[in-house]
This record gives sequence, structure tokens and C-alpha cells, in this order.
Amino acid sequence: MTVVDEIKKKSVPVDEAIEKLLPVTEPAGLYEASRHIVKAGGKRLRPAVLLTSAEAVGGCADSAIPAAVAVELMHTFTLVHDDIMDNDPVRRGLPAVHTLWGEAGGILAGDTLYSKAIEIITESDSDPVRLLKSANILSRTCVGVCEGQWLDIDFETRDIVSAGEYLEMIEKKTAILFGAAAQIGAIIGGADEKVAQAMYDYGRLVGLGFQIYDDVLDLVTPEEVLGKRQGSDIFEGKRTLLMIHASEKGAIPRAFGKGADSSGSGTKEDIEEAIRVLTDSGSLAYVKDLAVGFVEEGKAKLDILPDSPKKQLLKDMADYMLYRTY
Repeated sequence: MTVVDEIKKKSVPVDEAIEKLLPVTEPAGLYEASRHIVKAGGKRLRPAVLLTSAEAVGGCADSAIPAAVAVELMHTFTLVHDDIMDNDPVRRGLPAVHTLWGEAGGILAGDTLYSKAIEIITESDSDPVRLLKSANILSRTCVGVCEGQWLDIDFETRDIVSAGEYLEMIEKKTAILFGAAAQIGAIIGGADEKVAQAMYDYGRLVGLGFQIYDDVLDLVTPEEVLGKRQGSDIFEGKRTLLMIHASEKGAIPRAFGKGADSSGSGTKEDIEEAIRVLTDSGSLAYVKDLAVGFVEEGKAKLDILPDSPKKQLLKDMADYMLYRTY
């Protein structure tokens, strides 16, 4: 069974639990909006990491399913609000929530997902002390994600962003939720504090590699595969690590920061030119190598665990973060 098959297998009980724990109730519109992106699918990477972490430390995945749902809802909450702030029209191949229910509806849908995540994880049938720790981690992680999003927005007003600042932003905005997923899985699975911290470090480092490589995928993956507009980071002028490196080399694609409107920006030719410029400058190779380094460092944190098929699966999941196509 491939790692993709394993991830899909882990998603089945999570999807079933979402149906039970996030039903459509009154007011129906609010819950339809809240479930819109959740039901669109997604890879369920964070729940898969959480469930596998619970098993890798000797616990039972079934007891961790509500926590896996909570992490997925928390992740989706950030996507819904992120789409509003970035005015992105598409998410996971579907119209973004705010395009169907308006900005106010999108905000409320995101708030509902956040609140349900906390409710679900605190009402799980598990050791109360471990659940309290897990809920605290999830809440603290959400604060960090908000800090990361604030930094991301702030970067849009600045001409220069350093590589260090960018890495701090993606660590907070993306990587720490992977860390939280692995740590919460370990805690619910019965791990001690030292092992749980190592699992957090594994998830955080792999999450850094995931996000760095995600910037590459944004450029090179067609919209019908990616589920959102190809090259959106380039067109919107986002200062990703890819563009920070390219700027230092004086290699700026012509479409950078020019939008994708009737002026002609956002064409297939623009994307091809951007890929060529960023390849020739060495920027694509640079960010790929950096992503690999973070993932390898994260995998090394798993040395604290005894060898097992679940430990190997965590390593395979880490590699998948780099070699996925979308």
C-alpha cells in the first residue's frame, strides 16, 4: 500500500466523524457554508499525521479520531478566512465560501469551524488531562496561525522581506499546525512529554518543508490539478521565499505583482516565463533544496521512537510532502 493509499485510508473514519460531529442544523445556511470546503475533500494530511502519531507511540487511532476532526476543522477555518483576506475566488476546485455566502457569511463560517474544533476535542472520550493539554495546544496554535497571517499581510506593504522573516511567517501560519497535529496525536496516544515534544518538532519541521514546496507547486501546477489559480502568488506579488531569493538575484518575472486581469497578465505565457526566469536564477533549485533539508531534519526527530510500520509511515508522509504533485 502506497503512502497516498495510507493517507486516504486514514481519511475515511475522519470523514465519517465529520458527518456526525458537524451536521447541518439550524440555521442551515451557516452550517452549509461551514461544511462547504470541509466536504470538498482535501488531502487530510494533518488528520493523517495525528492518527499515525497516536499509533506510532503505541496508542489507538480510534480514540484520536475526534482530535483529528478538530485539527481538520481548525485548518479549514484558516483557509476560509485566508480566502477572504486574499480575495481568492477558488478553494479545492470549488468557489470559495465568501463568493457564495458573502464576506460576513465566510467570517461566521470560519468562526463556527474554530469553535466546533475546540468543542469536539474537549468532548472526546479520552483521558481528561490529555484532552486538556490537547485543547490548550490547539488554541495556542490558532493564536500562532493568526500571528503568521498578520505577518503575511504586513509583508504586502513592504518592499523588502528577508528570508528569516518569511520563514518565521510560514512557521507560524502553516508549520505549527502540523506540529500540533503530531503532538496531539502523541499525547492522546499516551506519550510522555519528551516524546510528544519530539513529535511536535517532527511536524513543525516537515510543515516548513511542506509550505516552502507549496510555493513551488503554486507556480508549476495547472489550475485543474492544484484547485486554485496557477501562479497566483506571482501575480499577486507575494514575497515568498522563491521571490525573495529571485529578487536578490535580480530575476523578477514580468508578471510579478501585476494581477491577472484584462490587462493581459496571468496568461499561460506569463507562467512559462516565470518558471524559466526562476529556474535560470537558481531560485527554484534553492527552495527545493531548503524544503528537503527541513523534511530530513524533521524525520530525524522520529529517532526517539522504536522502529515500527507506523514510524516508517510518518517518514513516508514527510517525503510525500515534497514529492506530491499538488
